[in-house]
Amino acid sequence: MPKIPTAHFEAASTLAVVVSSNEPLLFLSDDQKVIVASASFCRAFEIDPVTVPGRRLSELGNGEWAMPKLASLLKATASGSATIKAYEIDLKRPNHKTRQLVVNARTLDDGDIDHIRLLLAITDVTDARAEARFKDDLVRDKAILLQEVQHRVANSLQIIASVLMQSARRVQSEEARGHLHNAHHRVMSIATLQRQLSTSHGGNIELLTYLTQLCQSLGASMIADADRLSIQVTADDSTVEADVSVSLGLIVTELVINALKHAFPDERTGMIAIDYRSSGSDWTLSISDNGIGMPVGRDAPKAGLGTGIVEALVKNLDGEIQLSDADPGTVVTIRHRESAGSRADLSTAA
Repeated sequence: MPKIPTAHFEAASTLAVVVSSNEPLLFLSDDQKVIVASASFCRAFEIDPVTVPGRRLSELGNGEWAMPKLASLLKATASGSATIKAYEIDLKRPNHKTRQLVVNARTLDDGDIDHIRLLLAITDVTDARAEARFKDDLVRDKAILLQEVQHRVANSLQIIASVLMQSARRVQSEEARGHLHNAHHRVMSIATLQRQLSTSHGGNIELLTYLTQLCQSLGASMIADADRLSIQVTADDSTVEADVSVSLGLIVTELVINALKHAFPDERTGMIAIDYRSSGSDWTLSISDNGIGMPVGRDAPKAGLGTGIVEALVKNLDGEIQLSDADPGTVVTIRHRESAGSRADLSTAA
């Protein structure tokens, strides 16, 4: 039995691999004539396999493969001056939906060193791209819906705050009026936080702007004389996730309300300062005032609702609270350290 030349054996092996491939493949000569097409290519693009060998790529089907740009790239690939990697084309056929294809081409050494061969692989990404667009549309619709819900929640909270204020004006008991005022301030703070989130475009929240707007809202609702009391916010360029910003905002709200209620009696003038700094995953939030300081002993106020809210929020953020004398006034410092556990102990009332 005569020995089959190696070049012929390799060429026959290449043809067999191409024909049996599950991926649509075309084996082309350097002048872009089809040597063989995979059965999967003929099925995918409804081409009679008998009509394929010997025809130019541009002649396949009803001429839909006659794409000048693709032909130019294949010619450059055959000459070695270019390669086709993930080149996208739209295949348009009469009475068929346009298909989005990704093609890859490279020269192939099949043992015949005198002729350049091209292997063209085609991937149909039409359905994958349609699914990706569908998912993008869902995400966009969900974001729009979430913003609308947040906007409505903020509006509802403002209505509740208005009702609380009206109720406070009607009640006779000073204690009840005080509780209603406190509830009003808290609801307004949460409404402000919610409205800021509803106008954000997702992603992280810039804390300087966020805390500044929050304190402006608190000052507008609680400070009758801006010449007597003021709130100042400083922060670096830190950004945090939305849920973290809400927790920080609520902490600031409670401590600012506490300072406004207790630190400046008898029309005393003063200022409340909020500062936030971060380094990597570590951060420090401080709320200080230059008021009368924290009473001690029998005069020390009992822990109230505000204390519980702050301690719970700080614990949730894996932070720790430190209360110190500002001489004059008080400083509340909340720190988060990556290695630090949660430790909250605040002896102040709101």
